[in-house]
Amino acid sequence: MLVHICCSVDSHFFLEKLQTDYPEEKLTGFFYDPNIHPYSEYQLRLLDVQRSCKKLGIEVLEGPYDYENWLQAVRGLENEPEKGARCEVCFDKRFDVSAKKALELGEKKITTTLLVSPLKSQEQLKRVGDAFYEKHGVAFIAVDYRSKGGTQDQSRVTKEEQLYRQDYCGCIFGLTMQRDQQNKLMDEMFSPISNLTLPASIEERIHMYKYRMELEDENKEYKIIKQKFLNYRQFNFKLIKGKREVLDAYALSYSTLQRKKAQGRIEFTNENIHYFNREEIKFITLDYFNLTCGTSYQAIKELIFNPPHFEKEMECRRAMLCDNYDITPIIVVKNIPDGKLSIELDAKTYEDVKEKLIIL
Repeated sequence: MLVHICCSVDSHFFLEKLQTDYPEEKLTGFFYDPNIHPYSEYQLRLLDVQRSCKKLGIEVLEGPYDYENWLQAVRGLENEPEKGARCEVCFDKRFDVSAKKALELGEKKITTTLLVSPLKSQEQLKRVGDAFYEKHGVAFIAVDYRSKGGTQDQSRVTKEEQLYRQDYCGCIFGLTMQRDQQNKLMDEMFSPISNLTLPASIEERIHMYKYRMELEDENKEYKIIKQKFLNYRQFNFKLIKGKREVLDAYALSYSTLQRKKAQGRIEFTNENIHYFNREEIKFITLDYFNLTCGTSYQAIKELIFNPPHFEKEMECRRAMLCDNYDITPIIVVKNIPDGKLSIELDAKTYEDVKEKLIIL
């Protein structure tokens, strides 16, 4: 039987049940989910599915990540709600490719872990599956593992196996609507030009989940916990001298401006910190940044495109200001400019939750 897999939270419990109910069937997992966006989230979910299937002794195949074709398939349905017409088209596409993979492998049965997801309609899935049986001759096995306490059992298995528990279905349109309803920043879509790994980002989770697989290979015990913290994202930053001269400059993480713009000039200097006369803004030279952080940047652009690790930058901020709670802008420049300056800084701090791995 070919089992279309959407994520480890749904697949691990689902595959365990299938192994019990269909002991004579050789199960083959098929991870085909071009709806998942961004690609880093796709990589993270695939990584956890591969770990899960390895633990269950089930082979997993990866389908193509044909995201642009998926976008074409759901064009015009972007504003459909969850379980609406866009989801049905999405199922159609994934079933079609999965059914063809089943035929390619000589399989006559197919099912999907989407059946166990509380966010999906089982009736909708069964309708699509039956249509593909008529078209391809591949039988759709519509098992119900949600009822009779199944959802609670699934939650227990997810916790016991420490599976990656994503908090959105996967597609950009569902994510957008969900974050709008939550009035929450859609920070999944942030990708700095520096490729810096940001706190609580998908990339940070990928690093952590790869590390936990290394620990498992070494038979080391660990625990994944969650912690609340103050997160930060920078949208835009620009330093202008006079009316139009844009200067190379870098704003350290956790630099914020309430009104997003400030104009003024540097008023005085004390212990290598140059104080602006507006919004508590502080300037430092690149040389002082290097001295404090133990780096050797030669130019501001080098710092912009290849900044230190996020935690390293935060250590530098604390070392310079001797304060753990300062969120005023610290601006790094090659040489301290004189005259009138305009600062444009759009950034946000917000309460968030992130995962942390601890070795027991």
